[in-house]
Amino acid sequence: VRVTLPRQRNGSPNVERLSSTLSAVIMSVVGFAPTMRFPGIAMVHRVHSANCSTPRLRKPQRGIGFFGNRPARSARAMSGNGNGFPSADKWLVPKADSGDGNGNGVSGNDSENAYKDSFLCLTEDPLCGGTMREVPHLSEWISDLPVYANPMSEKWESDHFVDPDDVVAQNVVLNITRPMNSNLFSRAGPRQAIHFRSEEVRAAVVTCGGLCPGLNTVIREVVHTLWDLYGVRNIFGVKNGYRGFYSENLRELSPRSVESIHNFGGTVLGTSRGGSETKMIVDSIQARGINQLYVIGGDGTQRGANAIYLEARSRGMKLVVAGIPKTIDNDVSIIDRSFGFDTAVEEAQRAITAAHVEAESTPNGIGLVKVMGRHAGWIAMHASLASRDVDLCLIPESGFYMDGQGGLKEYISKQLAENGHAVVVVAEGAGQDHILAQDNNQGADASGNQKLADIGHWLADKIKDHLKSTGIEFSLKYIDPTYMIRAVPSNASDNVYCTVLAQSAVHGAMAGLTGFTVGPVNGRHAWLPITQVVKESNQVNPKGRMWARLLASTGQPGFENESEVASWNEKAADPMDVKATGMTNEKYMVGY
Repeated sequence: VRVTLPRQRNGSPNVERLSSTLSAVIMSVVGFAPTMRFPGIAMVHRVHSANCSTPRLRKPQRGIGFFGNRPARSARAMSGNGNGFPSADKWLVPKADSGDGNGNGVSGNDSENAYKDSFLCLTEDPLCGGTMREVPHLSEWISDLPVYANPMSEKWESDHFVDPDDVVAQNVVLNITRPMNSNLFSRAGPRQAIHFRSEEVRAAVVTCGGLCPGLNTVIREVVHTLWDLYGVRNIFGVKNGYRGFYSENLRELSPRSVESIHNFGGTVLGTSRGGSETKMIVDSIQARGINQLYVIGGDGTQRGANAIYLEARSRGMKLVVAGIPKTIDNDVSIIDRSFGFDTAVEEAQRAITAAHVEAESTPNGIGLVKVMGRHAGWIAMHASLASRDVDLCLIPESGFYMDGQGGLKEYISKQLAENGHAVVVVAEGAGQDHILAQDNNQGADASGNQKLADIGHWLADKIKDHLKSTGIEFSLKYIDPTYMIRAVPSNASDNVYCTVLAQSAVHGAMAGLTGFTVGPVNGRHAWLPITQVVKESNQVNPKGRMWARLLASTGQPGFENESEVASWNEKAADPMDVKATGMTNEKYMVGY
């Protein structure tokens, strides 16, 4: 049976005629007609418009529409797969030798067995192998949660709102011979139905942890979104991190008070590490009547936010907790990048340029730059790639050795002999194993993070000692721009990014979501359960394509030993196997 796509005069598909045509085709092949109408056919069209060579069709069942419609959230408990969808047969796609080879039909055998045989099963999951990661919702413990129309509907057309059934896939690079294996997240954006009246909202914003470019921009846009789009007038800032809930008075915020703060670095609310006494914080929130909390901070801060959500839920409170992930190191998992990272790379590149000028201006000059990156070397890697002046880049994820053939000392001597100068960039967390072998008493900070030894000074001393032993004249300049990088205002790119993050957080909170964080996944902003984001850290893959690009740019050796090679080869044996790699971030899947 061959199906010709009916078109209207303007060239677009005639969906109604296509619906009836496909219904008749499936009737002739299977023996009964599905309840197939516009929604299912629209999905087929969307698949084709995405340059998919064959439409993905699910074998129809009696009583279930062709593709079906997603049930309400309350139906999730009754579904057979836990994803909010009814249990179904398999998703099917025509084999290459079926029909005309273009996905336009199946073989002409009338039996259902022939129908099954003429299709290749891709996956058992109704979402093509995807696993939906639901964000908690207030309705799960507040049975009489009221529903209101979004006040923006008076100004906006309906197509400005996001369909609640829209999802964002974490993994978009697929292998056509394997089933899809990806987490799916709710797409962020304004919803037509919300669960707060403007006048009842009492919102609080808190910043925690270290400084990062863009903090003030996020604060500003949270306030403006609440005030301008939702008509909220009770907005407060919590001073000096989590401990401000029980040791400080709240600061009233308005568009006027935050109008120009994005032009300055740091945070106007102040910040601190630690102080996450969950019950004391929730007691303070309850006493002050706060029902929306916006938490800006890194993975430790987000864990604290999740603990606040769980405590509020156990008390039956109508409190939404929205996280906005912040880390200059870009080590938040799942999302494409964290805010402030672009600015940090730009500022780090300025320091590298200065080091290169210093090194080039003297015989056997060496410029050594230390940048931030406790456990992840994203800043060091990207800044080195951007500058093109770096001869050696050291990051926490890729070990190195100092002595012997192919070691760091030999490589530095070779660079000086060949080029007359060398530029070295090192992330603060690199080489800690070398230093801790001599001194393991660094302690921990208020957030519980292991304090790092100063790799910059240690490495400078080792290079100096080595070159002195060779008897050559040299000049080494050490630059540490760490606090300059994180204290600057965000650049244009990060300012736009922070705006979208803040708006996504407010839209989610007004829609009754809680225990979630926001961020772009493959370029589309999504709402993610905090528990998913804090499971692991996003790190550079030293066997990935991005690190290979860095090695090609600097010309440095990989400094690998056999155990490192074997370990990463084992992880990379099947890049589509998330369990085997232990890496759920899309950055690993695309070979970063």
